[in-house]
Amino acid sequence: MNRILLGHGSGGKLMHELIKKYIAPIFDLPSLMDSAIVSLNHSGKVAITTDSYTVSPIFFPGGDIGDLAINGTVNDLAVVGATPLYLTVGFILEEGFPMEHFERVLNSISKAAKKAHIKIVAGDTKVVDKGKGDGIFINTSGIGIVPEGIELSAQKIEVGDKVIISGSIGNHGIAVMSERNGFTFEPPVLSDTRALNGIIAEVLNNFAPYVKIMRDPTRGGVATTLKELALEGNKDILLYEKEIPLLDTVKGACELLGLDPLYVANEGIFIAIVKADMAENIVELMRNHPFGKESAIIGEVISEGNKVLLKTQIGGTRIVDMLPGEQLPRIC
Repeated sequence: MNRILLGHGSGGKLMHELIKKYIAPIFDLPSLMDSAIVSLNHSGKVAITTDSYTVSPIFFPGGDIGDLAINGTVNDLAVVGATPLYLTVGFILEEGFPMEHFERVLNSISKAAKKAHIKIVAGDTKVVDKGKGDGIFINTSGIGIVPEGIELSAQKIEVGDKVIISGSIGNHGIAVMSERNGFTFEPPVLSDTRALNGIIAEVLNNFAPYVKIMRDPTRGGVATTLKELALEGNKDILLYEKEIPLLDTVKGACELLGLDPLYVANEGIFIAIVKADMAENIVELMRNHPFGKESAIIGEVISEGNKVLLKTQIGGTRIVDMLPGEQLPRIC
């Protein structure tokens, strides 16, 4: 049997065999129960998140929908200061989806979860008629613990605080767009999908009192994320274009496609607003981590308000706002 059948989502023998033969052993699930009983032997608050992934194409340079789903959920927990512990994974499969692709996605999920030190404990599988899906959709829910003493909030942002980013922008969005449209770049643009809980834990273990808020700039990119923080914190933020890490290949691709890299999706970087006198020390720490070598201070909080401004490389200043829609089709 080399393709997904409607019977694989029926709750009967085929579904049982799919879970028992493919899903359970790859995820090392101890049972086939719909719910899991887990232990939270930690002090602190519980963080919970859920997200759905519909990326097209499902395989792209640097990753696929499987590791994207795990890393995205891990990062959503990490940026609120949580230590990710457990995940559930739900699949919506389209009839006719190749079994070899499903196996590839399952293995990618398993590998990403192990790298992030998070345990998959439960899940669900549904199958829709051919033509009523897009091959595979994935929903993940995650749970973690926010240790005592970690309190991140946009309300803590103060004038003078610095804006830090952990890596170059736009890589994921351009990787997916290039694969979808058959574009090639030299060197190739790879998605930055990866779990950030390791580097974030190092930052918080050493500098927690000086970190005001963190976010991962996924859909909507850096521009939308910072605009949200400006609104939540009632502050004006000034960005310095020349300080924002951007690969030459990504910059060229954005110019070719008519895109602003500030709005292109990312999946493996985070933004932090931190106390000014600790910003350089935090960046130095991040640059010593494999996922933070391009870390930089890219802006500062300049006044009360709710605007994001960009100081351009030619010396002008422009307002950075949320787009009314999306500048490119949804890719994650």
